Amino acid sequence: MRNLINFFIKYNYWFLFLLLEVTSFVLLFRYNNYQQGVFFTSSNAVMGKIYEEIGIANSYFQLRTVNESLLDRNTQLERQVAFLKRQLSEKQADETELESLDRVDSAKMIIRKANVVKNSINQADNYITLDKGSADGIRPEMGVIDAKGVVGIVYKTSAHYALVISLLNSKSAVSCKIAGSEYFGYMRWDQGDSRYAYLKDLPRHVDFNIGDTVVTSGYSAVFPEGIMIGRVESVSDSHDGLSYLLKVRLSTDFGKIGSVRVIERKERMEQNELEKKI
Repeated sequence: MRNLINFFIKYNYWFLFLLLEVTSFVLLFRYNNYQQGVFFTSSNAVMGKIYEEIGIANSYFQLRTVNESLLDRNTQLERQVAFLKRQLSEKQADETELESLDRVDSAKMIIRKANVVKNSINQADNYITLDKGSADGIRPEMGVIDAKGVVGIVYKTSAHYALVISLLNSKSAVSCKIAGSEYFGYMRWDQGDSRYAYLKDLPRHVDFNIGDTVVTSGYSAVFPEGIMIGRVESVSDSHDGLSYLLKVRLSTDFGKIGSVRVIERKERMEQNELEKKI
């Protein structure tokens, strides 16, 4: 305590000077409008800058909280997107805008929806079972397609099921052609890779390129013209050397077939009856 008193006694002139300075500034800014205005303007600018820096610092320290809030919101949005995708997928199960149906004339064709309940892709003769049969209007020799292209042809039916000869079957032979050309051959699967089949008996004078589209020719009572089958992957000569053998990458993924359409030409029976008279 004595040291503190000695300190004040020793520097009493400095303390008196500071007291007088403060008193003079108070009197100056309190009783003079101009100096008072300058003081408040300057002090407001200084305090504003201080508050601005404090706000920036607070914002920086609150980033963690903001980030956590954004992460929670993103998680919620991701769940909503996943839910909407599931809903959209279910709504599109009917696939009312199938790519392969673009070429189907509803005035000439009857289209029936069905679902695959059994499928195989690694046998020499692969079959597909559908959950619709004769009770639903499905009969043998009707064409079956999915969103991407040709799947097969109905072979046998019961009241509530249909057995389809898959395109991946040694008994399957679909009349087809290069899109834009009138020359045709037939599509045959030679076992092996389920992604590929072969277009056979295509005349050698036909012009085409790798990557060209292969579609149904329309020269049968099963499929109308222009249904997608696949794209040309490579080309070689046939065994007899008189025609081309085209390796075709199938547009339909036979390992993921789910919803299909069974198509029927309205005039198919009339055509078949006429052809039987030959």
